[in-house]
Amino acid sequence: MSEPIKNRYDFVMYFDVENGNPNGDPDAGNMPRIDPETGYGIVTDVCLKRKIRNYVETAKEGEPGFDIYIKEGVPLNASDNRALEALGADAKDIKKLKKDDPTLDEKIRDFMCRTFFDVRTFGAVMTTFVKGALNCGQVRGPVQLTFARSVDPIIPQEVTITRVAITTEADAEKKGTEMGRKYVVPYALYRGEGYVSANLARKATGFSEDDLALLWDAIVNMFEHDHSAARGKMAVRALVVFKHDSELGNAPSYKLFDAVSTKRKAGVEAPRSIDDYEPIAVDEAVVPEGVTVQRLV
Repeated sequence: MSEPIKNRYDFVMYFDVENGNPNGDPDAGNMPRIDPETGYGIVTDVCLKRKIRNYVETAKEGEPGFDIYIKEGVPLNASDNRALEALGADAKDIKKLKKDDPTLDEKIRDFMCRTFFDVRTFGAVMTTFVKGALNCGQVRGPVQLTFARSVDPIIPQEVTITRVAITTEADAEKKGTEMGRKYVVPYALYRGEGYVSANLARKATGFSEDDLALLWDAIVNMFEHDHSAARGKMAVRALVVFKHDSELGNAPSYKLFDAVSTKRKAGVEAPRSIDDYEPIAVDEAVVPEGVTVQRLV
């Protein structure tokens, strides 16, 4: 595995959805998430991290060092116990082992970071309150994402559907179809932002240049292997990366984010495609010295 990254990064990504639900809200009948005060659509950081995890799991299947910790169908304690297995220890002896070896906590943490890409990237709280479970500690990840927000307010639509698959035999004797509904956003362009800390990569998880390249690849392709009828047509339209010349950075992130923008074309009232927006632009004139702009999409 390569050395930890030495440069700080900030990035902006744009993605869009057509006739789909990018992130349902379970508190609102799985309707697309929306800011009730402004009408802007929302996609949570957790949702985006899930897409990235799924892509890495697909692209790096079976490769050591790229396992996924937060994974459907795999209890966290099962993944935690892999650290003990690798160290040749037994869970029932963990208190004695830690007393005999004060560095055991650090060894366990380092194993989790080496083994799981998402721990190395996003960090993790690897502590549970289940009796007998292994405490692998907490790791603050160098990569953090914001909620994505739509560029313009959205108006979700409720679509009524029918199905011929009747649930029960009793119902099948009475009717030939059942009614249902799904929620979609006709079209929306979303913007999300993120941060990559070289300082935390060096001190905490060892997030490397290879990991960084994989992260960019995962963001660019996170919807390509995640298609479903519910999510409609989704694609990443832009990924703008700001690379700082130092570990701690050469400019505040908000100033860099402000340099990236787009807006509806003149005369467009209800956008229905990416062509209804001006090209996503970066005003490099306001980017300070010591920061390099990379356009990956």
